[in-house]
Amino acid sequence: MTTTSEQAHTTLRTGALGVAGIVFLVLAAVAPLTGIVVVASLAIALGNGGGAPMSFFLVAVILLLFAVGYAQMSKQLVNAGGFYAFVVRGLGRTGGLVAGLIATLGYNFFVVGTIGTSGFFMQTIIKDLTGFDLSWIVWGLLSIAVCFVLARIGVDFSSKVLGVCLVLETLMLVVFDISVFVQRGFDIAAFSPEWVFSGSLPIGMLLAATGFLGFEATALFGEEAKEPLRTVPRATYTAIIAIALILGITAWAVVSAIGVPKAQKVATDHLANGDLVFSLAQRYLGGPLTTVMMVLLLVSLFAAMLAFHNSASRYLYALGRARVLPSVLARTRESGSPAVAGIVQAGFAAIVAVIFFFAGADPILTVVPAMLGFGTLSVLILQGLAALSIVVAFRRQGDARWWSTFIAPGLGFLGITAISILAIVNFDIVAGSDALAIRLMPLLLVLALVGGIGYAAYLKRAKPAVYDGLATDLEKVGAR
Repeated sequence: MTTTSEQAHTTLRTGALGVAGIVFLVLAAVAPLTGIVVVASLAIALGNGGGAPMSFFLVAVILLLFAVGYAQMSKQLVNAGGFYAFVVRGLGRTGGLVAGLIATLGYNFFVVGTIGTSGFFMQTIIKDLTGFDLSWIVWGLLSIAVCFVLARIGVDFSSKVLGVCLVLETLMLVVFDISVFVQRGFDIAAFSPEWVFSGSLPIGMLLAATGFLGFEATALFGEEAKEPLRTVPRATYTAIIAIALILGITAWAVVSAIGVPKAQKVATDHLANGDLVFSLAQRYLGGPLTTVMMVLLLVSLFAAMLAFHNSASRYLYALGRARVLPSVLARTRESGSPAVAGIVQAGFAAIVAVIFFFAGADPILTVVPAMLGFGTLSVLILQGLAALSIVVAFRRQGDARWWSTFIAPGLGFLGITAISILAIVNFDIVAGSDALAIRLMPLLLVLALVGGIGYAAYLKRAKPAVYDGLATDLEKVGAR
């Protein structure tokens, strides 16, 4: 029998987060400034050019349709396993195990990628501003170390830190938007069929979808939320709408500042240096504010790393609690933060980054595209599985609410599936590299599928209590 003392060290801190706290954690992972500097620039250059702002709003519609069913499921299920828990409820233990492995791979690889991104830009920007030059791996490891310490203090503290970061970078984007609006005006032609369907709308939507990655983390913090049955759905809607407004309107400002007809060509010309937004900032904000924007980019990257570290740790924690992974991962600190899972996650990310470094890999050309590209694909697949699971779960219950539990999430599933297929077919664009090793990375998802099915069969035969516990854990938490 488990004692109260033991339970205190294997449970997350309940009631630590409100809607705002979860939204801060989620939007920090999205990293709006990074989304504009990187994602929006790519969507304009490689997607539908001057019509790229519409791509962000179309993706938001798809995700909001999914969120309708997600909100209904969230009222029945609260679990730190996030979408893994949703898939168990809808597609069964084996499906959930596969989803858990995909999520664990994706989020952990994401953190490795943020070490590369943060390290590279810290080295570059700090050298440009101060002349002090330090290797990217040192900056990257320092960043993950600080993230680890902040995460151990507690998720409520992390949300406060991330909230400050988020407000600062969002304010910077608002200032840029207003400056463009006052000096140039926003060109409504960006939403005309001529430009929305110019270039490649599918690629534009695919790249825009990467700007929303992280919104699904609302489910991960359910056990730590105040009134989770209401807080998590509200946070999800808020996060999706906020991301759409921030990225969509700022992308509109960017194409308006360039000129809608020539937006794609100009963005393509700046693609190699990745300085499209900074070049516009020089013109519309001036040198000093552009420097502030560069510094805030570093803040944005750090915030994303902290948010993804929190998410990845909770997937490890949830799988450890279900005894799919070693149960020691379910241990928590007095603050309620995952103790061992946090150490394992930060350690894994640091070790992989160091391996890349000693292999002579370029952080921005190899580490970032490989890790973030695969992480992006993994999360897209996870979202699709969750959408399908919501439809299946409510159909099994004979739920009579056709719009909220079948039509809306079903349309969301079809939209997410289409984007996922685009991501697989165009993985070289998602990952930013056409190197053979990177193009073969989606095969890891096949290994996760085969491994998950095989592991589930083994657990069912050799450890039936653990296999049954995959669902028992969800029922126990969801019923509170």
